[in-house]
Amino acid sequence: MSSSAPPAGRPVFTGLGVLSAFGAGPAPLAAATAGGSAAGFAAVTRFDVARRGTRRAALLADPPPLAEAVLGALADACAQSEPPSGAPLLLALHSDLHTREVAAEVARGAAALGLAGVARVYTGACVAAATAVADAAALVGSGRHPRVVVAAGHLVEPGVFAAFDAGRALARDGELRPFSSGRSGTLLGDAAAAVVVEADTAAAARGVRPLARLAGWGRSGDAHHVCRPRPDGAGVARAVRSALARAGVAPSEVGYVNANGTGSPVSDMAEARALREVFGEALSGLPVSSSKSVHGHALEASALLELVVTIGALGSGRLPVNAGWLGPDPEIGLNLVLSGPRQDARPRCALSLNSAFGGANTALLVAAA
Repeated sequence: MSSSAPPAGRPVFTGLGVLSAFGAGPAPLAAATAGGSAAGFAAVTRFDVARRGTRRAALLADPPPLAEAVLGALADACAQSEPPSGAPLLLALHSDLHTREVAAEVARGAAALGLAGVARVYTGACVAAATAVADAAALVGSGRHPRVVVAAGHLVEPGVFAAFDAGRALARDGELRPFSSGRSGTLLGDAAAAVVVEADTAAAARGVRPLARLAGWGRSGDAHHVCRPRPDGAGVARAVRSALARAGVAPSEVGYVNANGTGSPVSDMAEARALREVFGEALSGLPVSSSKSVHGHALEASALLELVVTIGALGSGRLPVNAGWLGPDPEIGLNLVLSGPRQDARPRCALSLNSAFGGANTALLVAAA
């Protein structure tokens, strides 16, 4: 019996929108991450931080309400994709008392853009948006939907800032220094982002040129500790291997890694060990950086913000800089991108990695269109 489902296609990205501490659109974000000399961190004036150990973050000067920020990124992504009407929306947000209200407002705005509404809300900490992208790819690849839109947003607010500060997760020196000696923690940042994930067959039928291809994705769970990663990075390694296997891509074909790189001493070490387990001796020639060092950690929106950065790097060949560098940690041993703008031969594939409290890990493998 023949199936009535539409033919499946490979997932590609046909639209993106982003709002970061550097403003609206991918261009100012790409310029900042590739240059590396103008990280977005400054003194927090949005709320009182006088009693906090850390007083810096990467913030918009005059932020709109969260739902409005998400809808702005969503409108840009849909306009670029010309537009993906009728597509379901997968939304990643921080879980708090306002989540339902924000999701409902985004749903109303999404309907006005011609989308089918919010199909699912993801609140799974710092892998929320990457999990949504992986689900969107599965929906598209299975033929259930020709296109799915993913959006995420997080604007730094006093409660979350206080919680991270009290837990000593924030960098006491006010600099996010991934994989560097002297690193002491992360710094938070504002972000809203959206991408249109579409079957390549559907994009071709509409005459829309893809921005990049989602070649593979992988997810894993450590359940090692409520907030500390497994020291050996085994969960991250499993997620990366899963993404590579799904894509049929060998480790040697990966040309850049946008690492999770939060600046945490233990997290960065575990991630470096994971990369060494997957890439072995080839790791010495693989460029690695964490774009968080420039735009900050946007929690539930981080994975989508970093995916936008990674797609941009694939298209331009200008790799994001690993900012905040003080000197090598002899146990890390990564080929870090330390100066910019660095123009490399355009990599064919790049990995965007994220990890969250509770041991959740995601890997998105992006291939040039």
